[in-house]
Amino acid sequence: MQYPEELKYSASHEWASLGDNNHVRMGISDFAQDALGDVVYVDVPEMGAVVVAGEACSEVESTKSVSDVHAPVSGTIVAVNEALDTKPELVNTDPYGEGWFAVIEASDPSELEALLTAAGYEASVS
Repeated sequence: MQYPEELKYSASHEWASLGDNNHVRMGISDFAQDALGDVVYVDVPEMGAVVVAGEACSEVESTKSVSDVHAPVSGTIVAVNEALDTKPELVNTDPYGEGWFAVIEASDPSELEALLTAAGYEASVS
């Protein structure tokens, strides 16, 4: 399993990466995609939707189950990964790259401080 050091992680298995202009890219962790099995559908959030940290903002469906995906921070959705419409398997093959879900313009970027470091997340799932 991979847990890139530069990312932050939630206990519910989402990752977050702070970019410019308080934009936070998010997806699900390698651990989560592995537990789900083959991803067959991703319901990304709507552009412009307001999301709340810790609340469901998306869904991912696999051959095993359907799972909620929670927002790592509060804010407004400013970008979604439209590639997942036709290639949901990107979540399995590249969870931290091409398999990202959405970008949130964080209303309070300090919420990232409440998330786990890579080491903390790895310890929580091992």
